Amino acid sequence: MARPRTFDETQVTRRARDAFHDHGYAATSVEQLSAATGLRRSSLYGAFGDKHGLFLRAFSQYCDEDMRVIREELAGDDAGAFARLARHLRSKTSDPAASRRGCMLAKATAELAGEDPEVARIAADAYGVYEQALIDCFRGAQAAGDARSDLDPTDGGALLLAVLRGIEALGRGGRPARALQAIADAALSSLSTRPLGPSSPLTR
Repeated sequence: MARPRTFDETQVTRRARDAFHDHGYAATSVEQLSAATGLRRSSLYGAFGDKHGLFLRAFSQYCDEDMRVIREELAGDDAGAFARLARHLRSKTSDPAASRRGCMLAKATAELAGEDPEVARIAADAYGVYEQALIDCFRGAQAAGDARSDLDPTDGGALLLAVLRGIEALGRGGRPARALQAIADAALSSLSTRPLGPSSPLTR
């Protein structure tokens, strides 16, 4: 009879996720995963199958948690929709050190999605959730009269997602926060029905 597991799989997955996030899939060894989780190779393989299985669990966990936070950040009434979009974009420009670590979703997609169908599926699902949250928020801003009505909300959401991914990539490349902020502000100005500035209620 197999002995019952004495560890928390969710916590172990989170610790492994941090290792994968820092080093990428290929560069993370089983020895590093054992050190990060405190478990032997046999225990990791017994619970997750192999390194790939552990990565898929960690990647799914990351995407689920990240998308839940994003949906919560962007949800709300129409009157505050544009301000939520502005806060979300600008929040991605304020910490260059975090940008250099990068988003695990973006990093794993770049490294593996072209050759790993499971990673590609998880990534596509996550980006679909992200884009829909942006679309819904942009549609709310349109309903409030704060965002351009001549732009289809699906196109507005897609544009915002592209800008966000571009900001993330440039941040990883070492671009300073002020340059990233200028990109976010330019995108917001192109979508707004009113001039934006420090005193604008649309960005507070």
